[in-house]
Amino acid sequence: MAMDIRQIQKFLPHRYPMLLVDRVVELELGKRARGYKNVSANEAFFVGHYPGMPVMPGVLILESMAQVGAVILLADERFEGYTPLVAGFDKVKFKRPVFPGDRLDTEVEALWFRKQMGALKATATVDGEVACTAEILYKVLSDGETL
Repeated sequence: MAMDIRQIQKFLPHRYPMLLVDRVVELELGKRARGYKNVSANEAFFVGHYPGMPVMPGVLILESMAQVGAVILLADERFEGYTPLVAGFDKVKFKRPVFPGDRLDTEVEALWFRKQMGALKATATVDGEVACTAEILYKVLSDGETL
């Protein structure tokens, strides 16, 4: 199953400037997903990160990875109306910077899911070169539920 931006927006609550997935190219519900973000020179964060040497902030690379991972769960009709929250990042490694014009490809695999908590293993690459790896812990909240 693949998704364009309109389909992604049906599942993820994120919107500009925080929607950091342009397309999901492969999805196996509850198991794995592959997606990407086209990194544009017009991204607002490049204004200050860094003038003369624009680099995508690591935290936004991680957020993009988490959003691809959230689609694994939220595309399942059993989780309609749920909101994903990052609960933590483990084993984060940044291997190369991400620049304007790059396509950030992300592959995510579900490690486990119990009740409303889960973990994902994620790898982000640019042109086949690893940019970042991480394990992402998340929690999903149902409509109206608070922490």
